[in-house]
Amino acid sequence: MSTFVYMVRHGESPKEGNEKAKGLTKKGYLDAKRVAGILKDKEIDVVVSSPYIRSILTVEQIAQQNGEEVLVFEDLKERIFSSGNNRVSDEELVPLLKKSFSEPSFSLEGGESNADCQKRAIKVLRELLETYRDKKLVIGTHGAVMTLMMSYFDSIYDLDFLYGTSKPDIYRMEFNEQKLVNVQRLWSVNIVVN
Repeated sequence: MSTFVYMVRHGESPKEGNEKAKGLTKKGYLDAKRVAGILKDKEIDVVVSSPYIRSILTVEQIAQQNGEEVLVFEDLKERIFSSGNNRVSDEELVPLLKKSFSEPSFSLEGGESNADCQKRAIKVLRELLETYRDKKLVIGTHGAVMTLMMSYFDSIYDLDFLYGTSKPDIYRMEFNEQKLVNVQRLWSVNIVVN
């Protein structure tokens, strides 16, 4: 038997505001409905998420379809790029990501490194793989932390992979015990779900 993890990157959110409290834009809400439609018949056993509101809102309908609630794990939060709860500007983020992926232990003052982010998130993922062995689970997540979790198992998931993802996005990861055996992208910007 296999354990299936559906990594769901959150939908579009407002550019401004507190990183933890930002919700979804109108497009983000519409896309969250599409995500729920795609995963509706996948027999999902549990839905977990980052504590950030935009991630919870993106996977909430999936949990509701099963009469469940989203289980929130603090250590699945997005990588902390800088001190405070405000977003790093796009101008700052691109060079920061490049340096972070070439030097995994690099961080800005008050932020965390890729290595530290990956360590905390992988600890949660490994626990989930053990607790929900041979089940199907959804993880509401973010671009950087999702990429770091996936790259732990296969280095092909790098900065170029991150740049190729969308908001939202869905990757089905198949595990045999704790070993990643297959990854399939389920999201397409052209799909229509009724």
